[in-house]
Amino acid sequence: MYFSSYTARKQVIEDLGLDIARYARVIHPSAQISSNATIGYNVLAMAGVVITSNAVIGNHVCLLPNAVVHHDSKVGDWSLIGTNAAIAGGVEIGENCFIGSGSSIRNGVRIGDRALIGLGSTVIHDVPANAVAAGNPARIGSARTPVNQLTSGLDP
Repeated sequence: MYFSSYTARKQVIEDLGLDIARYARVIHPSAQISSNATIGYNVLAMAGVVITSNAVIGNHVCLLPNAVVHHDSKVGDWSLIGTNAAIAGGVEIGENCFIGSGSSIRNGVRIGDRALIGLGSTVIHDVPANAVAAGNPARIGSARTPVNQLTSGLDP
């Protein structure tokens, strides 16, 4: 059983049991990626994506159209970056995060694992793991229970 949540992506992909060699890196021809950026496997970078110098994109990451990841930023495995999101330099985004479309994240901010950033949010402070943050400026709204805790003991 899978919940209709971005946090379930990890479990769905792992349950496929595919060898790492089977995964593709799909980069749209109009995406601009620095030769100094590091891109993981099973990454999707759609039209207009920009990834600048020394950025690190983890494995199984989706970057939707026109997302920008600036220098020295790190996007953790399993994360999804929404359309027109702007991630400034030196930002660290944890694993399995959702960054809503149109969001902006200020230089040096850290986003914890499994955090959700609402659509159009402006993030100027760190966001802890499992938190939901939204608004301008973004405020922490709630903490969530990780999916693996919700699904433990349930039949598949």
